[in-house]
Order: sequence, then structure tokens, then C-alpha cells
Amino acid sequence: MEQSIKLIFERRSIRKFQDKKIEEEKIELMLKAAMAAPTAMNYQPWEFVVINDETKISQIRSSLTFAKSLAPLVICVCGNVGGVSRLVKDRFWVQDCSAATENMLLAATGLGLGTVWCGVYPITMYVKRISEILQLPTGVIPLNAIFVGYPAEEKEARTQYKAEKVHFNSY
Repeated sequence: MEQSIKLIFERRSIRKFQDKKIEEEKIELMLKAAMAAPTAMNYQPWEFVVINDETKISQIRSSLTFAKSLAPLVICVCGNVGGVSRLVKDRFWVQDCSAATENMLLAATGLGLGTVWCGVYPITMYVKRISEILQLPTGVIPLNAIFVGYPAEEKEARTQYKAEKVHFNSY
């Protein structure tokens, strides 16, 4: 199987991490991969907050119901919707930032890192709390918090393909 396709199947949600710092070069590569994502009208609404401060990571963990992983790094993917037309603001920033997130997750897997995507938006309480913790300006909305680290668990590569969910030419 081609390596790029294999990588997609190998990407799994990892919730147990080693107590090991992530190299700055790997962080930058993940962010470069994220910013290579497709974006509606080339708007590129994404903003990334890289968090390696344990106090802030702890605050994020305690603010999100499913964010209990002890990872050494969190990257919060945000959408900057300030000053944008209503069409982009309301319809495309989530897709653009989600595409960037998936690119980042795949890059992390290729770099030997594990990740878990913890949703923030559209839960108002989560958006408010994460915005406060990260001191986000008005118009910057946190989409998710990606916990990143060297995996302390292994998961088998897989697909969740179901032929019954595929339809050709009409439902």
C-alpha cells in the first residue's frame, strides 16, 4: 500500500503519552502541514495557539469533558472570523480549520507522534472557557484542542469503511 494512504489508516486517537518533549522542528512541520490545507476562496482563516505550559494545559484539560490526556503539548486550532463577509464567517471557517486540523493530525502520525482531537466549537461553554484561557481576541473562535505527544500506547491501523454507506449517482 502506498505510504500516504497507509498513513491515513495509521492515524488513530491516542490518549496516553510519554513524558517526553516534542522537538520544535516537528511542531513547525505539523503547522506547515496544517497551513497547506485547502481553504474556501483562499481565505486561510486559521490561527494556531501552541501550548506547552503545563498550567494552561491543565486548565484546558479541566475545561473540556473529553480532554483528560496527559500530553506535553496542545495545539488549539482557531478560526479568525473578524472582518470577514458573512458568507465566509458563517459557512466556511469550520471546514477550512477542520481541513487544517486533519493535515496536522496526519503530519503528526508521519512524525511518530500521537494526537487526539478534542472538540471545542460549537459548545458555547467550551468556546468561552478556552477563549479565556488562551486570551483570544474577539473574532477568533477556538475550533478544537489537539493533544500531541509521543504515544505511550499502540493502536492497530484501521479503516471504518462500510460499503452500505456508499451511494453512487443517487442515494
